[in-house]
Amino acid sequence: MSLRKLVCTAAVVAFMVTTTPPAGAVEQSQPDEIDALPFMPAPATQVWATRSISAQPGLQEPQFLRLDIGQLTPRFVTGDSPATVKISGKIVNIGDRKVSGIVLRLERGEPLGSEDDLRKALREPAAAEFIQPKFTEITDELQPGQQKDFTLEVPLRGSAPTSLAIEEPGIYPILANINGKPDYGGQARLAALSTLLPVLGVPGGETKGKPGAPAKLTVLWPIADKPRLVRLGGEGESELIDDELATSLSTTGRLYGLLQAYEQAISSMSTSMCLAIDPDLLRTIEAMSTGYKVRGGAEGEGQAEAELWLDRLKLAVAGRCVVALPYADADLVALNRAKLGNMRSLALTDGPKIIQEILSVRPLPDLVWPEDGVLDQSTYDELVTPQTEQNYQGMKSVLLDPTGLVDAPGTAPAGIGGPHPVTAVKIDSMVSDALQGSAARPRTLSGVTTPVENQPVSVQNALSVLVFRAGWQGDGRNVLVAPPRRWNAPLSEMTEFLGAAQKLLSTGYAAQTGLEELTEATPSVTNAKIAYPPEAGAREISVPISESVTKQSAELNGLVAAMQQEDSEHASPRDLADPLWLGLLRAMSGAWRSNEQGARSAADISQSELNSLTGMVSVTPPASPILLGSGDSPIPVTITNKLDVRVTVRIVLADTPGVRKLDLADQVLPARGERVVRVPVEVLRSGRFPVNVRLTTPEGVALGDTVKLEVSSSAYGTITVIVTVIAAIALVLLSGRRIYKRVRARNGEGGDAPSIENVTPEKSSA
Repeated sequence: MSLRKLVCTAAVVAFMVTTTPPAGAVEQSQPDEIDALPFMPAPATQVWATRSISAQPGLQEPQFLRLDIGQLTPRFVTGDSPATVKISGKIVNIGDRKVSGIVLRLERGEPLGSEDDLRKALREPAAAEFIQPKFTEITDELQPGQQKDFTLEVPLRGSAPTSLAIEEPGIYPILANINGKPDYGGQARLAALSTLLPVLGVPGGETKGKPGAPAKLTVLWPIADKPRLVRLGGEGESELIDDELATSLSTTGRLYGLLQAYEQAISSMSTSMCLAIDPDLLRTIEAMSTGYKVRGGAEGEGQAEAELWLDRLKLAVAGRCVVALPYADADLVALNRAKLGNMRSLALTDGPKIIQEILSVRPLPDLVWPEDGVLDQSTYDELVTPQTEQNYQGMKSVLLDPTGLVDAPGTAPAGIGGPHPVTAVKIDSMVSDALQGSAARPRTLSGVTTPVENQPVSVQNALSVLVFRAGWQGDGRNVLVAPPRRWNAPLSEMTEFLGAAQKLLSTGYAAQTGLEELTEATPSVTNAKIAYPPEAGAREISVPISESVTKQSAELNGLVAAMQQEDSEHASPRDLADPLWLGLLRAMSGAWRSNEQGARSAADISQSELNSLTGMVSVTPPASPILLGSGDSPIPVTITNKLDVRVTVRIVLADTPGVRKLDLADQVLPARGERVVRVPVEVLRSGRFPVNVRLTTPEGVALGDTVKLEVSSSAYGTITVIVTVIAAIALVLLSGRRIYKRVRARNGEGGDAPSIENVTPEKSSA
């Protein structure tokens, strides 16, 4: 039993379950006598499958069989459903030995009667051994590597040996249980899959009555992805990090499936469905539709897919409800902690404009849906406060997880008081979390894990929770369903979920309610307060990434301050800076929560783009050494501006022995212009020596690279000349004094010297 307890503590939410106890860890008699073991959920794919033992922390026992279920019918039982449940799939021997006597049965537990029971079942699958029908033989044996297809059909009700014996509506845990006997071991459970089966009506039996007023159903359908845009360009010139969007937009891709599921459901859910779109993704796909490159220079392959997908989206959303996510789904709390208020405002104001420009539809105004559905108090205060200097009006409505609010009972919108009152619309955390489904990511605020983005998930548990909300709770409660931002469910799973929602609407268990109606409602509770769970802070963008973005933001601010528009025919500073601001937002995307490597890569890309812009203003290296004719001759420096705006620059000479820098005013470079600036210096030595020159903005932002100038001087500086002149004068004076003394010495000390005129030269002797 110690092994069983260990497995039980490791159990986590999702649709699939698997356990692989050692052969001797269970009773080795008849299959029907084997105790039920705890089971480990795993993410569902197009084929629901048990998870390999290597994915189960703490378990090292060998795994013998894998159970893949390709189909479960029906997924949602009503009075007019078939009277049987059918599963089909395959069993694969993934072990190192033969397994004999492989049998399968479908078991069920007692119906879950409360919301607490259901939440527990989402965290740790509920016991499903209340009804244990007879096993059905699948195959005599499977050798390693062999597989066997199967179909098992069992009655929903009645007393047949294989019946599930369901006689009343309920939400039932069900378990597909595979038993077999590995060589060198005894009979044991070798694989299992578990999920919930909602039964709103028993075929030929009882149907659940409607619980008062129908549930008010709203569905927020996310269209988002990881940021992939490096830079926008002209036709065929935009650049993406990779070409994964081409796959996602193709007929088997994730984004294609999201759009197709929306298209199929919108005709019957036109009021209750609302798209939540990332403007950065929309802009990226628009750029792809005109041709693009992938980083490294390769041509992108998704132009046709992008063009088709975008055209379909435009048709689908015409006149429909749309919500703008923050640009690049930026982490608003992390932006606020980094004191990047201008970027936060840009993330919230630029997105709606982009959506309206591309899709010709106006998103719901002044509404924000933050990452994880929670905000800290400081971020909330900034979001709701108008910033006139940034043309920001402040948010009027916010979509929040119930854990992000206190003093807000019930499911109806709540008012948050203060100088700027706001309506908080509450997301149904139980349904939404059940859609997330994978054990490979940290738990969300409500305790259910989020999906691995490259691994699809099943919606069966979420479908069951939705049926419970409408069929057992009802009473006019609001049910706002918000799947994960980058939800990765197969198209078949999406259509199953939306099909269940449509069935609940058509049968009167639920009624459509628009998101706009919720945001404009008059809250009955007006004193709700913001709460920020500690686990939410642990998932924010990391401090090193925030610090990197803050540094880049300061550099960009300094660069913009040095720019001026040349004239109306040239670009403005904002035209050059805005793409870089948006690149910084991509580095702060909520998609990088718990993904440090992705965030660092995005920050490196934004730094590279900023360096490319600052590198457009630089010192041009001279073709030959610079000769100075005198000690105070200026050094000619050629500076070039390749930008389409005027730029004010400061020429900075590095400290060089023998060269004294003199004051020089900041220089204004015309757009796409070049100037030769004579930099005043005083040379204190002769010879050939290097002088390093660089450019900065007046605020100290480095521009271009440092250039080494070779300077050759044969002249003396002013100080040297003065010293030389003084020395020469001193030499003359000292020499004159000495001559004077010698003349006096020859004529006698103090005597009268003879007159030169009276001296007759002596004749020389022959």
